[in-house]
Amino acid sequence: MPGLPARCPRPRDLRRGAVLTWVFLVAVGAAASTGCWDRTGAAASAGSAAVLPSVRTSAPAPQASRPAGTADREAVARAAAEAVAEGKSGKKAAQEVVSRSGDRWGAVYDQGEYAAFAEDLDGRWTGVGLWAGRGRGGRVEVERVQPGGPAARAGLRAGDRLLSVDGHAVTGLAVADVVALLRGAAGTPAVLCLSRDGADFTETLRREQLRAEPVTVRELPGGITVIKVASFTRGSGERVRAAVRAAPAGARLMLDLRGNPGGLVTEAVTAASAFLDGGLVATYDVRGTQRALYAARGGDTTRPLVALVDSGTMSAAELLTGALQDRGRAVAVGTRTFGKGSVQMPTRLPDGSVAELTVGTYRTPGGRSLDGAGITPDVPADEGAEERARTVLGGLGVGP
Repeated sequence: MPGLPARCPRPRDLRRGAVLTWVFLVAVGAAASTGCWDRTGAAASAGSAAVLPSVRTSAPAPQASRPAGTADREAVARAAAEAVAEGKSGKKAAQEVVSRSGDRWGAVYDQGEYAAFAEDLDGRWTGVGLWAGRGRGGRVEVERVQPGGPAARAGLRAGDRLLSVDGHAVTGLAVADVVALLRGAAGTPAVLCLSRDGADFTETLRREQLRAEPVTVRELPGGITVIKVASFTRGSGERVRAAVRAAPAGARLMLDLRGNPGGLVTEAVTAASAFLDGGLVATYDVRGTQRALYAARGGDTTRPLVALVDSGTMSAAELLTGALQDRGRAVAVGTRTFGKGSVQMPTRLPDGSVAELTVGTYRTPGGRSLDGAGITPDVPADEGAEERARTVLGGLGVGP
């Protein structure tokens, strides 16, 4: 392929599999089989009790219908069953039905992909320990490396340009497809062709199982505690609560949700409980059945709070931001969020694959639907958003 350095392996035809994405799974009935609703609640840290988000359900609406632009669960299952009976791929048949339905968030995963998805929700994955992103001119770059991981041990660093993975050129690929190439079975090699300061080089890394730290904390001058939530994996909500409790007396809080793709809704509700003293977090419907999510009581409602958001703030992260914004608890600073406010539920197909189909939407405490609209920040800021957030925090008074 033109433009690929001679020292790098020649690209082969790229066979794209399904790419696992963070989905918003809130159906209690589906939880026992999928694990996407944390059945045990957030893990409690030493000396604290676990928080179980409150869920209240109303009766289904009469003659509730399937939302427009979504796939019919029975039609998907029927197509898969007929294909399997004919010796064909049930997954492929299901994908065709989902694709024709216009369900933007509908997807079909084979058993291995769904198992990897479950690992993601548990904060574990198998890869080389680097985060890829879109850099200048549309090129794919290393955004950061995980300390102690294969990429870090090989000396890779943020800003390195990624040219190919295992012979597949990444130029022009979606970042999600690049991430899929970096994944693989533990112990398998990943051959990366990269460029740094104009010089091309190749590194062969060994994939291994890694664990991410979803919540990190740092202190800024002026008495500001920054709580960065990378994703809502299992246990992240309680980590947010612990970070708020551990913040120095008088510290102002900055909740950084930029680039957070969502995850477990129970964890987002637990995180909301760190800043609210009970009350509504969100409502959602599943085929006409209305449900409401409530925060636990006892959160810190006095410290000044800013939520940093951007176009990469999605799903459960938007649910949390919308709740804090509507409840008057936080000032949102940044750019408009992604706008993923739909609810997916899993359906097991005859060949063992799983279809994730959209069944409804959720709303903020103020009744806003965020699907396709996202959250408009109270204070718009693109470049220098963190500095703008610090300025906003400086103008917020400490409550009683």
